[in-house]
Amino acid sequence: MSVGLSTRLVQIYSRTVEALVPAPDAADAARACRALKRGGNAVTLSYFPAWNGVAAGIVEACAKLSAELAGEGQGTCLSIKAPPLYFDKDNLRAVAGPASAAGMTVVFDALTQVQAEQTLDLVEWMAGEFPSVGVVLPARWQRSAGDARRLRDTPVRIRLVKGEWADPGGDVPDIEAGYLDLVRILAGRKAPVAVATHHPPLAAQALPILQQAGTPCELEQLRGLPSRRTRRIANGLGVPVRVFLPFGPGWWPYAAEKLLERPYLPLWWLKDRLG
Repeated sequence: MSVGLSTRLVQIYSRTVEALVPAPDAADAARACRALKRGGNAVTLSYFPAWNGVAAGIVEACAKLSAELAGEGQGTCLSIKAPPLYFDKDNLRAVAGPASAAGMTVVFDALTQVQAEQTLDLVEWMAGEFPSVGVVLPARWQRSAGDARRLRDTPVRIRLVKGEWADPGGDVPDIEAGYLDLVRILAGRKAPVAVATHHPPLAAQALPILQQAGTPCELEQLRGLPSRRTRRIANGLGVPVRVFLPFGPGWWPYAAEKLLERPYLPLWWLKDRLG
């Protein structure tokens, strides 16, 4: 299939899902955030724009969310992607200003390895302008160990993930071992580290390393994925749990696509319930 045809089919698919399934908007996300916080969870909110979304629409949606959570955002994160905002500092200020005023931390999502250096430069610039900022480090990238060292002694919040996008130069040989290498590099820092994994053995190894080093840490879980066993580990260690809560018109198409890529999900759910 040609790249052009493939892109066109994705666009048709995205628009169809968007039309058939109403996406949660900023008000919906704020209500869900409040409910999760009442249940004892911290929350990360992430806006997924439509397939043809523009920077102005992203800024507007994030501003609406910040207004919805005015006076209630303390401890909440707003996860954003720099490329759809064109890495533009005015756009980023327009998102981060209202979010910070609401008490939220702006966290830069990881996308492709090619965009990593520009993203980290923006993170360091943002850290000089706003009281709280964060970034995601994917364990599969070869460069992430160096990035972890670069950020280790800064106030930047870090979320560790295995990573969705491959390293064009080749992933690290063992992604879970690479994940734990990042944990060990960051152990002892004063700023928070989020262990974002639904794999119980990895959570069971990573969280105690950070705990024992005195680093503030939490388990971060994507809402909707099996999390019973990982939550049990966090609860046993006394580690707080944060829920990653996506919203916006692009979320359902993305989720549906990932569901098709994961035919093992029903078995995973059963294993999590019985485990």
